[in-house]
This record gives sequence, structure tokens and C-alpha cells, in this order.
Amino acid sequence: MTRKKQTSILITGASSGIGAALAEEYASPGIKLVLIGRNTRRLKMTEDICRRLGATVFISVLDVTDEKALERVFDDLGPFNIVIANAGISSSRSKSMAQNTREIFSVNIDGLANPFFPAISEMKEQGGGNIGIVSSIAGFQGLPSAPAYSASKAAAKIWGAGLRARYAEENIVVSVICPGFVETPMTDKNDFFMPWKIRPPLAAKAIRQGLERGKSLIIFPWQMALIINLINVLPRPIVEWIFRKLPRKE
Repeated sequence: MTRKKQTSILITGASSGIGAALAEEYASPGIKLVLIGRNTRRLKMTEDICRRLGATVFISVLDVTDEKALERVFDDLGPFNIVIANAGISSSRSKSMAQNTREIFSVNIDGLANPFFPAISEMKEQGGGNIGIVSSIAGFQGLPSAPAYSASKAAAKIWGAGLRARYAEENIVVSVICPGFVETPMTDKNDFFMPWKIRPPLAAKAIRQGLERGKSLIIFPWQMALIINLINVLPRPIVEWIFRKLPRKE
């Protein structure tokens, strides 16, 4: 009997929030998980949970802006069937807008590109794979309340859409993931109302289902997708007036 090939999955930003929930969502016998994050304690907690669920787990504590470190992970632990580039940050009230902008662009853009290119190289050799690029609902509009964050997520969304078309003929499926508000350490810092906020396990389930279906755009919850579609048909002056009322994060 031919032994079924192990499914191998790499997730960045796996220390907490959506990344940790994704690791737990996929964790089961026959699954190899490679989890990347910056917080050693939380990453080890996720590792322990996933091992108890039956997965083979490797963790790597590193910064996703470190291109060479990520390449070493791929060299040592790849190839992967699924790569989910999830790591990202939002602004900090303790830093200036200039500091926030540079750090957000570095993590939220370079931190997506750094795992993407070694993943593409491996998947071309193995004849295909799935890549999830995490953007955000915030990437549909330039938010005056968080211009750098929304810009970084818009870049992820547009880049991912282009990559999907570029690599489709090579059996590499690129999906862009656009969550609304999810209960994570990032949103815990917000001191404003967040409509339709969901828990990480629900977000992880939506992402997994979307990736399995090969969807080009995975948006959740559905209420936020509806709001975005409505905003897109409103006159620009009305949209700008609405957004000027939003609380400032940067």
C-alpha cells in the first residue's frame, strides 16, 4: 500500500490570534505544522496544543522581516503544501506616526513577501500548492484613522490578486484573506466599538474552508463584506465624511 504523503503547512504570526487558531484548526494526525512567531512563550503554548491534537510540530522564533532566517526555515523544514502569510502589526499609540508607518510597512509588506518567494520556488518544483495572504477589510479603503495599516493591507490585497493570476497555470492557488474584527492581541488595544467581532477559531475555520475551496478572496464575517460593498457604491464625499468620524489609531 502506498503511504499517503504528509500535508505540510507553514504559518507565520502563529504566536497568537488568527495564526495560533489556524494552527489548532489544522492540527491533526498526518499534518506537519511549522509555526513562526516572535513570542517564544505563546508559540510554545500553541505547539503543545497542536502536538496534543496529533500534529507533528516545529516552531521557529524569528521576525518575518528577516529574509534570510525565513529562507533557512524553508531549506530546513520544507517543502510545504500550504503557506499562510499571516504575520502583521497595527499602530502603537506610544510611537509617532512616522515610526508606526515605517514599522507597519516593514512587517505587513516585507513580512508577506519574505515567506512568499521561497514558497513559490518550492511549489513550482513540487507541482503546486496553496498560499494564503492575509490582508484585511481595512485594505478596501484608505482609512484616515489608520492610513499606514490600511495602505499595507491594500497592498497585500492587490499584490495577492495579481499573484493569483500569475501563478494559476502552475497549479499554485493564491488566496487573499480579508478578516473583519477578530478578538486578538492586536484588537485588544482598540478602545472603540468593533462591530461583528468574532473569535479566532471562527476566523480560522472560515480561512481553512476558503483555502480548501481555492477562493480568490476570503472575506468574513459576511456583515463586513456587505458593508464594504455598500461603501464602494457611495459617493466619495460621503465616504470621506464617514471615515473622518472614526477614532484615530495612528
